Amino acid sequence: MRLLASLAALIALVTAPAMATEEPSYTLVEAHGDIEIRDYPALILAEVEMSGDRREATNRGFRPLAGYIFGGNSPREEIAMTAPVTSTRAQGQEIAMTAPVTSEPGGEGSWRVSFIMPERWTLDSLPAPDDARVELREVPARRVAVIRFNGLMGERRVAEKLGELEAFLSEQGHSAAAPPTFAAYNPPWIPAPFRRNEIWIEISA
Repeated sequence: MRLLASLAALIALVTAPAMATEEPSYTLVEAHGDIEIRDYPALILAEVEMSGDRREATNRGFRPLAGYIFGGNSPREEIAMTAPVTSTRAQGQEIAMTAPVTSEPGGEGSWRVSFIMPERWTLDSLPAPDDARVELREVPARRVAVIRFNGLMGERRVAEKLGELEAFLSEQGHSAAAPPTFAAYNPPWIPAPFRRNEIWIEISA
């Protein structure tokens, strides 16, 4: 019953109007069409590490993270759903980077799948996860290059958009400071043309 209630609450949250789902705030530094440079403040993540290709790892990681925010914690407190859900290759799994980025957009390996916690929470105030796989972590403030696109996050589409972002970084003389992060803002039952996706690459400020 608790699982069904959690799934019902999740569906209600992610299918509500966009303004009802909190997204991390940022400062827009530059805009170049579908590519933006953004400054993000420090963010707190709930994360799990999963193996497999990116899509498989993201799907497997979603369930324990959803369980955590819907009461799978001490003292069984619900935490508001946020967007996007992000996936990044786990440390040590990415191909070496200089500029441009050379990490694969998918493929087998270990991936860190994350929910970004609402701004009102701190590491000290967040409830402890019941599931030992869920880790709470603070990411320092950072500058990221972002490319926005709609549709499915299939490997061909993602590779194309990652290539565009890599080319932009090379042209602008930016160096990647971390592997790409793949950000999905909508659940899989949203029609493909309406899904919002981004790829983030941290760069030097």
